[in-house]
This record gives sequence, C-alpha cells and structure tokens, in this order.
Amino acid sequence: MNGTVSGATLQWDLELTDTFGGEANYSWVRRETLQLPAGASRLRIVRAAKAALGLTGTPCRTYDHGDSFELRPYGSCTVAFITPTA
Repeated sequence: MNGTVSGATLQWDLELTDTFGGEANYSWVRRETLQLPAGASRLRIVRAAKAALGLTGTPCRTYDHGDSFELRPYGSCTVAFITPTA
C-alpha cells in the first residue's frame, strides 16, 4: 500500500457575504459545503466553489492563504471564503 486512500475526499466550507469598507460585513451570508477529492488542485477547488456560489463566469481576484482561499469578485462589494473543514 502506498499510503494514499482511494476515494478520499475533503470537505470545504464556502461563505459569500457583502463587504463594507473592503472588509467582510456579514449583514447577509450564503453558506455552502463542497466535497472534492483529496489532492484536488487549487484551480479545481476555486472553480467548484464559484459554481456552488453562483459566481461562474464572474472574474475574481483570488488570494491563497495557505490552507484557505479568498475570492473578491470584480465590480461587486462581496467576498467569498473557501476553508477546509477541520
């Protein structure tokens, strides 16, 4: 056995909220949960998250925070957070 688990998945918590002064405001929030195969690429995670949050086709600035991601859609006072479930 090579140490990998066949079919292993990771769960990601998604949050989309408004901003005020560039900071997350949380006057409203949309939450989703996403399951992807372990070892999924950054591109696959971001694309799946954008699809789940209704942001497909919306250009976003993406920030990589190590184990989580932040999406800032252009022309919108919103921010999305993609974090792995512990």
